[in-house]
Amino acid sequence: MADTPSALDAWLARLEQLHPSTIELGLDRVRRVKDALGLAPAFPLIVVGGTNGKGSTCAYLEAVLGAAGYRTGLYTSPHLLRYNERVRIAGREADDADLVAAFERIDVARGDTSLTYFEFGTLGAMLQFIDAGVDVAILEVGLGGRLDAVNVFDADAAIVTSVDLDHIEYLGDTREQIGFEKAGIYRAGRPAICADPVPPASLLEQAGRIGAGLRCYGREFAARREGGRWRYEGVDATWPALPLPAMPGPFQLRNAAAALAALEALAARLPVGEAAIRAGLAEARVAGRFQRVACAPEVILDVAHNPEAARALAAALREQPAKGRTLAVVGMLADKDAAGVVAALRDAIDAWWACTPDSPRARDAATLAAIVRDATGAAEVSVQPDVWRALAEARGAAREDDRILVFGSFYTVAAVLDHAATQQ
Repeated sequence: MADTPSALDAWLARLEQLHPSTIELGLDRVRRVKDALGLAPAFPLIVVGGTNGKGSTCAYLEAVLGAAGYRTGLYTSPHLLRYNERVRIAGREADDADLVAAFERIDVARGDTSLTYFEFGTLGAMLQFIDAGVDVAILEVGLGGRLDAVNVFDADAAIVTSVDLDHIEYLGDTREQIGFEKAGIYRAGRPAICADPVPPASLLEQAGRIGAGLRCYGREFAARREGGRWRYEGVDATWPALPLPAMPGPFQLRNAAAALAALEALAARLPVGEAAIRAGLAEARVAGRFQRVACAPEVILDVAHNPEAARALAAALREQPAKGRTLAVVGMLADKDAAGVVAALRDAIDAWWACTPDSPRARDAATLAAIVRDATGAAEVSVQPDVWRALAEARGAAREDDRILVFGSFYTVAAVLDHAATQQ
């Protein structure tokens, strides 16, 4: 007998059908419902956008602020296994009853205004943060920035982590176009953090046009590696000999520095001590970002699905070399730049397995294998119908000192995590 869907599952299924399109950028509809609900948060809001690094930056903010004693609200997307992952209060995932109650209130308030799944979720998260009396909320942008539902709330500090090509059908096909969209989360007279070391002119111009308090990586703030430690240098604060972030990869120093730059800018409202910074950096982790789930052979999961993320992943692999070979299981969605992603990892991978993630938007494994062969020159690429069979075959071919990398999509990583959870 099949399990009866939970009330939350039923609501999520309904939300997927309520709006004619999965994504519809624009703030008019969501703003009407926000106003109808009377959502006017009195606590500080930190909004985090960017092509890559959003999740890690949010995790640093949540961990440092939590270590400083603040009651935090964190809204992120997408989730890997459970919708509840998207809403965290004081470090704990929201429970089903609170999520359902929020959706019911939104449904009443919206009247005949149609909302997307993400718009419902964004308003629902804010409802829960207000009800829970959080001290600060951290909101991750879903797509772009200027027209994303999160942007219906005014950020007290906004962070753009990086600007690169992704979601070009919505945001444009140049860094200049995308930079303008990302800069839409900045607000006049408020801290505007940019962690991209080479920000597009459009982002700088938009920040200047509205009079945002722009702080750029390498200009107003920086991260300097000092052996096994690092140093944050900002406008008004310097924190030396900090522990390296728990999440690997040289790019993580920029993400951590962006989080500290925002906290430095908000110090009058959200003071944090050096002890909280040290604790938060050491504790912050995000599922699916260079996540080790097995040893001998080592299995690493990473959701990297665009060329910039793949370059960062390649850097993390170089920073922590395997004793043996690195074998890759890759599954991607059809709308992603698979050739660019694979090319970025070409020199880091010794053998490839292509698979089809469980999504209607997935790229067929055989098609992906052909892209891998063209981009890497690999003579053979194994083709498997799903993620778990590809991983099983890669494990069969691996020696104990080899490393298996599973990457390319949230769906690809989620399949491994979901299977592991059912085996416990």
